[in-house]
Parts: sequence; structure tokens; C-alpha cells
Amino acid sequence: MAIDPRKLRPSELCRLLNSTPLGEVINERQLHRHRSRAGLRIGDARYVDLLRYVAWLVQIRHAPKPPTDVDPYEKMKERARARNVAAAIAGRDIGQLPAVVDPERKRRAATDFRFFCESYFPLTFHLPWSPDHLKVIGRIEQAVLRGGLFAMAMPRGSGKTTVCECACIWAVLHGHRDFVCLIGSDEGHAMDMLESIKMELDGNELLLEDYPEVVFPIQALDGIANRCNGQLHQGQRTHIGWTAREVVLPTLPGSVAGGAIIKVAGITGRIRGMKYKRADGKTVRPSLVVIDDPQTDESARSLSQCATRESILAGAILGLAGPGRKISGIMPCTVIHPSDMADNILDRDKHPEWNGERTRMVDAFPTNEKLWTRYGELRAESLRVHGDIRLATAFYVENRDDMDLGARVAWPERFNHDEASAIQHAMNLRLQDEAAFFAEYQNEPLPAATAGDDDSRQLRGARRSAPPAKYADQYRAYTTGIGQGEQK
Repeated sequence: MAIDPRKLRPSELCRLLNSTPLGEVINERQLHRHRSRAGLRIGDARYVDLLRYVAWLVQIRHAPKPPTDVDPYEKMKERARARNVAAAIAGRDIGQLPAVVDPERKRRAATDFRFFCESYFPLTFHLPWSPDHLKVIGRIEQAVLRGGLFAMAMPRGSGKTTVCECACIWAVLHGHRDFVCLIGSDEGHAMDMLESIKMELDGNELLLEDYPEVVFPIQALDGIANRCNGQLHQGQRTHIGWTAREVVLPTLPGSVAGGAIIKVAGITGRIRGMKYKRADGKTVRPSLVVIDDPQTDESARSLSQCATRESILAGAILGLAGPGRKISGIMPCTVIHPSDMADNILDRDKHPEWNGERTRMVDAFPTNEKLWTRYGELRAESLRVHGDIRLATAFYVENRDDMDLGARVAWPERFNHDEASAIQHAMNLRLQDEAAFFAEYQNEPLPAATAGDDDSRQLRGARRSAPPAKYADQYRAYTTGIGQGEQK
């Protein structure tokens, strides 16, 4: 049957064109697009004119292209670059800040440090406060809000360092201080404090609820410090800083904490000349310094090292604020040896400017020496046989009224799960190591000379002959036994 090339059905045309040695060159979908584009120039609604279709293809193929000044490949690359830039900016911009969940809580916390600690750190401060805690909190609040210097010695484990870390957060979040300097016995110690503060800012959901202008940009970093330089808020840089030695809070419109700095240093490291230039061009110097345990066990045994550190404290540290300005300071410390740096700073006769406050775990010891001696024997036996103090605790519970007679502790809620009271806890610490107990928990170390130290060797003879008057009660208790009544 003859085929009319001027009148072919679309399916017939496809079969005809694909029958050559070239194989498949067109399909019905391509032909449909060509028919729609060419219209009636190549046929009608039912048929296609092969000759007119070929003529149309030749015309389209050889039609001159419009002139262009841009290489198509370069144009494609530019579009891809624009898409990448837009995606990068969208990823760097933290977007809209969440609303403050409890404005009234935030407003009250601005001037009430105790309320701030209880509201935003409930897992940390879950025990009731002792009177000593409340006294220390009041002095810290005064130092931050109104200025001044405050040194405090509290029993080991009383939370003095944690309270000071929260004070740093409180001071910068509410704009009370724009530059806080953390100083430790060495730089590593201070960096550990800063790491603890960073963990709270990065992971505390209660702080995020009421301080989104600070905490939300920090959490947007996802722990990747390299994102700091590129972070944006509504197209503007936040100028946030997040390193091991320094934290710069994000600068956002309306934030009183914007650009606040927390920086660390060791007491024997580079302290002089500490300053920071903010994004607005203003140069700021430390206005609050927190000096946590500024001495080590080794330096506390050396009179010369103690004198050196006291000199650094009085000169380089207290002069950080610059000429004509006073710096506020908080110094949590532990007395390790008599007349060490902490002991001298806490002495209001030697350093009245520091307003030293010395607290103890036990204000008065139990008077029933016989029962506590038996308790010590049972405790040692129980540890040898059972690996715990169950026998001693049972004995204490049975005779508690008599054993507690005359005792008075500063923090009644402080004791372990295997103990029945804070008095028992204190006596266990004393039985474990009496010298360490008086130093670490009473902040009144016993006057024992330290062998092998050049400085203490000078005082060895005097200490052998008679203990200083201020340590007479402790020394007498140390040498004569447990039950000695009150330690003044």
C-alpha cells in the first residue's frame, strides 16, 4: 500500500522516520511538541506533511540566534553562586528570637541574686540554704551591684565556687558588669570555671526561656566555635565570641548584655593590660574580678610564694579597671596553712578592704568523748569488714541524743546517704583525717610545721615551742582527742 508523505498520521510519521539505519530519531511525544510549536504550518489536526515538517525543522535549525553578551555557562554559574550565597546567609542567620517566657521572673532576678540562683539553677541548689550561704550571697550581691571587695572561706564542698560562677552569669546577663575576669591559681583552673559557665549558657533551658537575646544565639552555634564570625541576626553580625579562654556575649538590639566579656587568666600569668575592644569601638576593662582559690598546696607552704601572690593581687589584679576606676572583687578561697595567702586576706586587721568572711562546718563539737571514741572504733571495724560504715551509723542512731550533745553545725542538711545527720558527717571527716578536716572544712588549719620547705623552716622552732594563740583551741583538740567542746 502506497504511503502519501504529504498526509501521514503522527504514528505513521514516527515509524517512517525511525525506519532508517540511524535507528530511533523521534518519538510521538517529541512530534507532539513540534506540532504544537509549528501549528498548521506542517499539517492539520489529523495529518502531518512530511515535506513541510522537514522544511520547518531546517528553518528552525538555521535561524540566527539573538546576540548575547553573557556566556551561557557563566550565566549558569552565576545563578548557582547566587543560590549558594542565599543558602549560606539563611544558614548563618539565627532568625527571629523566641519571646521571653516569664518577664516578671526575669525582672525580679535582675536585683535578687538568691532568687536568680533558685529560679534558674534548681538542680544545682536543691538543698536548703544555710545561714552562712545567705550571708555570702548577700555580700556577693553587694559587690556586684554596688562594688567592693569580698573574700570568703567556706568548708570544702559548700558550693562557694558554684555560687561565684552563677554570680558571673548574673552580672553579665543583667548588664551589671560588662567585663568579668576569672582568675585561678593557674590558667587551667580558671579555664575549668569558664567551661562550667559555658555549659550553663549553652544547655540551661530555664536561661533560654527568659534570656533568649543571649542564650538563643549561643545555642545556635551547636557547639561549633567556627560559626561565631559568620553568625547573623536579621542580616547583622552578632559579634559573638566562644573560645576556651574568652566568651563574648552576642550583640543584639535592645540587649543589656550585648558585648559583655568573660575572660580567664592564671594569677601568675599575663594579667596586666587586660582589655577588649568591642564592635562599637569602645574599649572596656574588667569591672568585676572573681579570684577562685588563688593558691595551690605548694604555694601555701611557701611564705615567699604567698607574699608574691598577695603582691600580684594588690597590684596587677586590683589595678585591672584602669586609672581612676575601682574594681569589684569576689575571692572564694580555702585556708591551707596558717599564715598562707588566704589566711592573710581573710584577716580583717591585715586586709580590711577585702571584708573577709570565714565560715566553718562545725561551730561546736560534741562533748561526749566516750561515745564518739567507741563510734570511731566501730567505724574502722565496719570499713574493714563491710566496706562501709553501717555499724557506726547504727550505733550513732541508737545513741544520737547523747552523741549530739553540745554539737552545733553550720549546715544541718549536709550529710551523705549512709549517714544520719550533718554532725555524723562532720565527725566522719574528722576521723578520716583530722589535719585535713581543720584546714579544708574549718578553715583554721592546725599549726604544724611543713618539713622540707625553706620558708617554713624559719618558723619551725617557734611552732614547736608554742602554737600561736589564735590556734590554741584547735591545737589542743588535735593533740588531746575528739571531744573538746566548742572551737572558737
